[in-house]
Amino acid sequence: MHREPHSIEKIGWLRAAVLGANDGIVSIASLLMGVVSANAAQHSVLLTGVAGLVAGAMSMATGEYVSVSSQSDTEKAALSEEREELTADFHGELHELAMIYSSRGLELPLAKEVARQLMAHDALGAHARDELGISEITTARPLQAAIASAMSFALGAALPLIVTIVLAGQWALPAIAIAALMSLAVLGGVAAKAGGAPLLPAVIRVTFWSALAMGVSSGVGALFGAVVA
Repeated sequence: MHREPHSIEKIGWLRAAVLGANDGIVSIASLLMGVVSANAAQHSVLLTGVAGLVAGAMSMATGEYVSVSSQSDTEKAALSEEREELTADFHGELHELAMIYSSRGLELPLAKEVARQLMAHDALGAHARDELGISEITTARPLQAAIASAMSFALGAALPLIVTIVLAGQWALPAIAIAALMSLAVLGGVAAKAGGAPLLPAVIRVTFWSALAMGVSSGVGALFGAVVA
């Protein structure tokens, strides 16, 4: 049986990975730029970056796991309710599924026959897919999302941290900004390509908002540095 691959199949891990990497780069780059702008010592800058990386990765993993677990619980509850409805009123559920197919363009006799055959094969699966919108492709996977988020955040956060180690002093601030924006543009392009979305809008969107976030953080750091001085 021939099966075509589709971009939507990547949505579970792709969303979590892109969000994690993007957040890692933006968060740690913004954090480091704020601290550097405040004229902090090099060891303080590095300590801030490492602490932010670890805390951010754990936070992303926890947040994704809890969020996707809630989605998974909702799906399970909906499937359990649907299972009970099938047991209590099978013919009513058959009619309901036939009406769904009819509303999508099938003639009523054909819609009834399709519903009958699909429910004979897998009644709960047919209702999960066509009534509830739950399928194998879109089903929630909490652990997968948590691991993808944590790892991608750490990888993204490592980039501005490495730049800070290599280029300390007066070059640190522009180097962090340039490296972060370039990597974010590449990340936006890769994510768009993998997901089958237009390339340019994704790149512009991620670089614009990231530049804004880093600019605000740098400005706040410079302001507090001036106040302390």
